[in-house]
Amino acid sequence: MKMIEFTPRLLLSSVIVLLGIIIAAVPKNTTTPYKLTAEQVLNELKSNTQYIGPDAVAQMIVEKDPTLRLIDVRSKDEFDKFSLPGAINIPLDNLLSAEFEEVFSQNILLNVLYANGSTRANEAWMLLRQLGYTNLFVLQGGLNYWAETIMNPTAPASTSPDDELAKYDFRKGASQALGGATLVTTGTDAPAKAAAPKPPVAAGKKKTIKGGCS
Repeated sequence: MKMIEFTPRLLLSSVIVLLGIIIAAVPKNTTTPYKLTAEQVLNELKSNTQYIGPDAVAQMIVEKDPTLRLIDVRSKDEFDKFSLPGAINIPLDNLLSAEFEEVFSQNILLNVLYANGSTRANEAWMLLRQLGYTNLFVLQGGLNYWAETIMNPTAPASTSPDDELAKYDFRKGASQALGGATLVTTGTDAPAKAAAPKPPVAAGKKKTIKGGCS
């Protein structure tokens, strides 16, 4: 499977192309005053500082890092079919619900938003940043890129640099540690399907919070 290299230039181009879609699709906020301007949020989007790579997230999951909180912003149906270990489900349409306010109004846990691709997670990130919430990140490439890099990594050539070989070894080990499920990618923000049951949530994880259907 051919891997997509998410270079800064590619990410910036994607942000610019998708910005109009994101602005139009973000749920309308009629109750909570914005703390950041649209221009401030746009500048952050252009810098790509909202992204966290799949390797970093995989390492945190495998090591059971207590500071990581994965937030799946897809629908409940999609979440029930497959989700990352320990993730909670807050569908994009429910993001402003009062019951989830405490999830975002904190500065201890690292909240990582994800969907199948990057669009919906960026929509969620943009709205939450406008409301002034911090410690927010978007899983780079979403579940589709996660499938290509972590769950189904492509073996490099034997002549590849040592760092590439080490990265592949880490990804293979992470895939096995996370259940070895094979994900079938279907494109940007289209569902990533699991060909095996979703990995069990490790003992000691926080209680899963589930929102309504989108």
